[in-house]
Amino acid sequence: MSDNVWKRDEIESPCIKICVIHPKTRTCTGCMRTIDEIGAWSRMTPEVRRAIMEELPSRAGDLTKRRGGRAARLKST
Repeated sequence: MSDNVWKRDEIESPCIKICVIHPKTRTCTGCMRTIDEIGAWSRMTPEVRRAIMEELPSRAGDLTKRRGGRAARLKST
């Protein structure tokens, strides 16, 4: 049975329930939204949500860049 009372005609959240906030970018590594976007999501217009949703795939590369690890530490000494 479908619950039409709670069904809403709006863009769903991109949340995938893997909520880990990157300390420098303050971006969730699960959904790629910023802390501010996550907090304001329920108050955003569908147009603003749609614009953010279109931008999310391009953000993934920002958080997957390697920071260097051991090799970077050895270079700096």
